[in-house]
Amino acid sequence: MRLTSLFAAASATVLASALATPAFAQDNAQAEPADDVIIVTARRQNESLAEVPASVTVLTADAIQKTGVETADQFVQLTPGVTIVTGTAEAGDTQINIRGINGARDAESSVALVVDGILKTNTAQLNQNQGTLRQIEILKGPQGALYGRNAAAGAIVIQTMKPGDRLEAGIELSAAEQQTYRGNAFISVPLGENAGFLVSGSYLKTDGFYRNAFLNNSKTIDDQEIWSVDGRFVARLGERTEIDAKARYADLTGASINFNAAFHLPNFAAANPAFFEDVDDHPFNFYSNIRPTNDQTTFDASIKLEHEFDFAKLTLWGLYSDVDQSLTADGTSADFARFTFPGATPASVAASNACFRSTAQLTGFPVNQPGFIGATPVPFIFAPATGSTFGPYSPTTCDGTQYQIRSQEDFSGEIRLSSTGDGPFNWQLGAYYLNISRDVGVSLGADLGQGIIRQLYNAPNTTNPTTQLYFDSFSTDVYAAFGSAEYNWNDRVNIGLALRYDVEDRSVRNRVPLVTDPFTGGPINPGQTAGAIPDKSDSYKQLQPKLTFRWSVADNFNVYANWGIGFKAGGFNNSGSAAIVRQSFNQFIGSQVTINDDYRKERSSAFEGGFKGSAFDGKLTFDLAGYYTDVKDMQFFEFFVGGFGLLRVVSNIDKVELYGAELNLNAEVTPGWTIFGAFNVTESEIKRNRSRPQTVGNKSPSTADYTINLGTQIVAPIAKSFDLVARADYRITGPTWFHTLQNNTVPTIFSGLLPGSALALPAFVGDANYAVTRRDAFGVLDVRAGLEGEQWRVTLFADNVLNRRYLNEVITAAEFGGSFISPGGLRRIGVEVGYKF
Repeated sequence: MRLTSLFAAASATVLASALATPAFAQDNAQAEPADDVIIVTARRQNESLAEVPASVTVLTADAIQKTGVETADQFVQLTPGVTIVTGTAEAGDTQINIRGINGARDAESSVALVVDGILKTNTAQLNQNQGTLRQIEILKGPQGALYGRNAAAGAIVIQTMKPGDRLEAGIELSAAEQQTYRGNAFISVPLGENAGFLVSGSYLKTDGFYRNAFLNNSKTIDDQEIWSVDGRFVARLGERTEIDAKARYADLTGASINFNAAFHLPNFAAANPAFFEDVDDHPFNFYSNIRPTNDQTTFDASIKLEHEFDFAKLTLWGLYSDVDQSLTADGTSADFARFTFPGATPASVAASNACFRSTAQLTGFPVNQPGFIGATPVPFIFAPATGSTFGPYSPTTCDGTQYQIRSQEDFSGEIRLSSTGDGPFNWQLGAYYLNISRDVGVSLGADLGQGIIRQLYNAPNTTNPTTQLYFDSFSTDVYAAFGSAEYNWNDRVNIGLALRYDVEDRSVRNRVPLVTDPFTGGPINPGQTAGAIPDKSDSYKQLQPKLTFRWSVADNFNVYANWGIGFKAGGFNNSGSAAIVRQSFNQFIGSQVTINDDYRKERSSAFEGGFKGSAFDGKLTFDLAGYYTDVKDMQFFEFFVGGFGLLRVVSNIDKVELYGAELNLNAEVTPGWTIFGAFNVTESEIKRNRSRPQTVGNKSPSTADYTINLGTQIVAPIAKSFDLVARADYRITGPTWFHTLQNNTVPTIFSGLLPGSALALPAFVGDANYAVTRRDAFGVLDVRAGLEGEQWRVTLFADNVLNRRYLNEVITAAEFGGSFISPGGLRRIGVEVGYKF
């Protein structure tokens, strides 16, 4: 269905509902009284939401409390046209998709995170608790000219609580199913007449929804324990100067890699239908013989100085950030016999024998379909009568191990001078600098039944010998200059121009030792075939303009438009990636996939136009917007699995076209009762893709066809001292492809192995068809109800109250012949209490 017909049908449905009962919401997540004026900083200056020349979603302090949101994965679900994947592989792994532009895993984020005016530099912080929240703004479209680096798809602007001139404190506790406990607290203490200090802390512990059947039904699939402490000191140094210093520390331990595999091999389905499985029909079971772990520590500290001159305000800030993350997990190589062919080397024999012993002990254990355990530990395609097929993350040692690290330390700073006058002309000028030092390592090892050694390289005579290693140190220097001007042409027309010029100098140094793979006798990194891997460097530059226009047709009706350029720097994959893809896939099975050891910068051009306003004395607010985005060299995450183990890389899609529409409505039916809703539809098409030419004409990956948000909130007085507060939010996320391969058939490793196997089948029998990898539409209903006084509240809540089963993510490993899929959260019922002093 074309966009116009979809939008017309949706508009008719929503408007008909509006006439029947004054309907939905312009700022669907907040449900504020219609006469409240919401102040936002969408253009880095204070202005009313109704006058911002863009579609913006805002959660005020009251909305944050009534929805119970704390982190990005929660408030994104209240925002039309925005989806999120987080925590499926590891805690810091978050990709937010805004109107079709997605943050590619292992590349930089496409969404800027700005907290209290300071741009966070590490993507691992996107889904972290940021302190005691007071307002959240989600801006869509390129925001780099205004908010800085990596704002190609949009920006999340957060304000947290500032210490005031009186003693304040608050505590919030909740308990829910799956042994889920959460606590938040803060205390704000004045220090004399012109200073104050605030400390806030958070804690979360959960057993998670899923269990490991092989490890005695242990709670090791999606369990987590997180705590954080935030401190903030604010002081007035005279009438014109303010200093704002912050520090935070967070610690996370839990699970990682909570995936199952689904195969998409139609010609194998006659032997077992599970070989050609629709990802939405997969029954999740977890049987890994290794307890997956994830550890993350975060420390950052910042200081901001603001001084008001007679003509302008000077803002100067600096930020230091250090995030260390690691994970351990089972491997993926079981079906490709990496560790099960004795004879190549002594280490290969030892690994094969260990695999055979573990397999013999597990005969009859119910591994995931289409897996089975036979008398010998080799894949079924080599031994049809007695062989086995385990799938990745199996209960045997045949699939090996993986250990990954990602450590980043950075320093950034900004200086900005902005106008303070109330006249028709406002301006700002500034400069920004960022230095990043990042180490990324992926170590694959043999599982000899003695666990994982937590280091990247283990010698052949150890209990967890390394068989393949990627380890690189990345360095980045970013320099930027920016400025903006905004002019009120008259009482009705406002125009604005912002410009930012970025230069990113990036380099990489390979740190893999020149040692031999104990299993194959070759180099431990395929890129070392010709010797040591040389250092690499490159520079990425981009001018990012942003134009805005607003016309107040009437006091309660505004027409707006904006256009801007989005930019993400290119970078480097782990050294040796291109060699693996070339040898294992293109030369072996004739794949049409091109992967390089570096990837290009991403550039987008985005236009948005619409109108917003209110009616019925402000009881109904509305915002209708249309948008068009052209993306060049869209960065996209690719995952490869084979006899070598696993490989994570970033590639480029040469050209993607995106366009869509968004409607937001908010109605106050009666005092205290609001109804709100939003509808977004996004059409997309891959126009050119040298990496995978057969995908031209497919949709942009990770982009939902539509999102629908519906909800209502009631605040009803029960007595003079407290109210009944009830709220329901229903989010429908439309069908979503996660890969560029969609209704496509491609060769797999099985296509190369079958002709020479005992079965001697033609190569095409091993081809995969990815038409079954689209995530179906799904709806999640969250409800909350309780009593609320001036200082206290008690709330019952149910997340996903209908217990809707859905997929969190689908990571297609095209040449493997399947996908790695992660389940979404199930129903969780609990109680929450809060008290303010």
